[in-house]
Amino acid sequence: MMDKRKLTIRIGKNTLSFTLLDMTSQEQPVIYEPYIVKGGISMAANLREALKTVNLSAADMHRVQVLLDTPSTLVPIDEFEEEEIEDLLNHVFPATQEPRTALFNVLPDLKAVCLFAVNKDLRGVICDQFGDAQFIHAMTPVWRHLHQRSFTGHRNKLYGYFHSKRLDLFSFQQNRFKFCNSFEASHAYDALYFLLYTWKLLRLEAEHDELHVMGDIPEQEWLLKELKRYLQKAYVINPTADFQQAAVTKIPGMPYDLMTLLVKGR
Repeated sequence: MMDKRKLTIRIGKNTLSFTLLDMTSQEQPVIYEPYIVKGGISMAANLREALKTVNLSAADMHRVQVLLDTPSTLVPIDEFEEEEIEDLLNHVFPATQEPRTALFNVLPDLKAVCLFAVNKDLRGVICDQFGDAQFIHAMTPVWRHLHQRSFTGHRNKLYGYFHSKRLDLFSFQQNRFKFCNSFEASHAYDALYFLLYTWKLLRLEAEHDELHVMGDIPEQEWLLKELKRYLQKAYVINPTADFQQAAVTKIPGMPYDLMTLLVKGR
C-alpha cells in the first residue's frame, strides 16, 4: 500500500499550486503542479475547480499545509493578544467587502507574531476538503531560515525577497527584527530605489555590510550591476546552493518561500 504523501497548497493573489512531498521516493520525491487561475471568479471558486482536476490520489487528504502569500504585519510577542488580532489587521489593512478570517503564526526565535488573513470562503473550501488544515504565511519560513543564516559572519545583512511583484525587505539584530517592510516593486528601478533607501535608513556600510536578494528578481543582471555601483557586497541567493542541491531546487517556477518551507519547515 502506498504511503500517503504530504500535500502543500500555495495560494497567492493570482497564483495557486499543489505540491506533494514524498522524501522516501528517489524517482519523484516532489510533484509540483501549478494551476492556471481563471480571472473573473474568486480564488475559492478556482480552488474548488482545481481540487476536481488536479490528481491528488496519492495525497493525505486529512492534512494539508496552506502557504498564503498575502499581506501581513508583525507584532512583538510580548505585546500579542489573540483577541486583538482582528482589530489590528483592520487597522493595518482596512477591511474590504470580502469577509476574512484573521490568522497568526508565532515566531518564537524572533520574538514576534505574524498576523495575516484568509478569505472566509477560501478557508471554508479548504476546511471542507481537509480535516486538518495548517495555515502558514509565506514569509514565515523565509524569515526563520534567513534569521539563522544571518548569524554566519560578523557583518550586518539586509535581505530582499521578490515575489508577487512585491519586495519584502528585512534585517535582524540578534533575535529580533531590526527592520521589516513590504513594497510594490514590479520594476527594477523601483526595486533599486527601495533597496538603497532602506540600506541608507539602516546606516549600513557600503564597504563591509551585505545585501542578499532572492526570488523572482526583476531584470536581475541590471539590478545587480546597479547595486554593485554603490555596495561592495551585493549577492543573489541561489536556492540550489542554499539548500544543498535539494530536489525542490530543481523544479522550475517554484517560489523560494515554498522551497524553504519544504526543505527547512515552517
